[in-house]
Amino acid sequence: MTKRSTIYVLVLLIGILTLSSCNRRTLSPINTATISNSNASEKKPYLLLISLDGFRWDYVEKFNPPHLSNFIKNGVKAASLIPSFPSKTFPNHYTIVTGMYPDNHGLLGNSFYSNNNNLIYKIGNREMVEDGTFYGGSPIWLQANKANMVSASYFFVGSEANIQGVRPSYYHRYDGSIKNDVRVAEALKWLALPSKKRPHLITMYFSDMDDFGHRFGPNNEEEIKKALFDLDKNLGDLFKGVGATGLPINIIIASDHGMTALPTTNLIPIEDIENDNLFLAINNGAIVNIHPKKDIQIDSVFQYLKQKENNFKVFKTENTPEFEYTPTNKDWGAIQIIPKIGYYFSTRRRIESSTNTTIGVHGYDPSFKDMHGIFYANGPAFKKRFLTPSIKNIHIYPLMCKILGLEIPENIDGNLNQIKSVLKGDD
Repeated sequence: MTKRSTIYVLVLLIGILTLSSCNRRTLSPINTATISNSNASEKKPYLLLISLDGFRWDYVEKFNPPHLSNFIKNGVKAASLIPSFPSKTFPNHYTIVTGMYPDNHGLLGNSFYSNNNNLIYKIGNREMVEDGTFYGGSPIWLQANKANMVSASYFFVGSEANIQGVRPSYYHRYDGSIKNDVRVAEALKWLALPSKKRPHLITMYFSDMDDFGHRFGPNNEEEIKKALFDLDKNLGDLFKGVGATGLPINIIIASDHGMTALPTTNLIPIEDIENDNLFLAINNGAIVNIHPKKDIQIDSVFQYLKQKENNFKVFKTENTPEFEYTPTNKDWGAIQIIPKIGYYFSTRRRIESSTNTTIGVHGYDPSFKDMHGIFYANGPAFKKRFLTPSIKNIHIYPLMCKILGLEIPENIDGNLNQIKSVLKGDD
């Protein structure tokens, strides 16, 4: 790092960290995580994985935020990023960092029934979110740990959980009130650590586009543009700080899903299909998992629900067309209810309390383009001014392993060959 670069980073950190120090929620490294790079890991490149929740594939082209536009201009851009079904936040974030479909990594939705634990996993339950028994696969920070490589996370699904005894070397418990500039400052602080303690893998998470997309709908151009440009400024500060380090840092920017507009008149009360005597219904809006009660025949539940079809379809799980594979994880339940695109399940209470005529939703079949997110990349490992067709999010994981020189597990669904064209030297 040059003297001038060091001064820039220090000035930026002092300004931002002074503002935010009282709001930090930093956890100390846990004993089982690598907190010192091996000699081999010290020599490896750096990778910053940034999640922009709910960032639809067409926002940059539509609104031209300056920093993201410049990032793309000088790097890699995919036509879109194809999520896994259901196109919800938790399953797709965890797919990105494991290279597995939800059926295999086990995080099936923002809520789902776990047969092994005999309870309903909910993203709002702090104890469950931090319980590593819900999380399968080997997330990218666990692979880094196996290679004695320091990692860090300023929020990412799974990073708070004790997965196979490991969390990122440095991590934070999720707190949506923490400002974006605080997150940026912390990432730059990590990159300013001595090389032995400096993370070569950093994950970050920003919820702005998802928050505003849900609240106003993706077609409210005034609100979406405002949120986008505020976020873009934060990203611009991050890009500038990263550049000033002089380190070989690669950046991948991805989103978990897109967003589509929904008239609130098209919300379906989940109570219309619930029957506690026959089955348990787990509602994720664009998919409802049905678990027949013990001693209740699947076919009887299926026929009961088929008679209720109204702007939704009922399928036995193995025949649900939205899956691009045959699901085998029993936590899905035996039956799935899929609303038509343009309809969405919610509670009657939420429907009646809604004050907006239009909201934003996601979760639908990934073949619906509105569900597509983004994949952008920049750094020494990546080609410049390179456009690639739409890619599936399962392939990001082996790409990250390749960049960091980590072993790629054999049991993943992602395939490096499907995405390696974005790398320099692959022609």
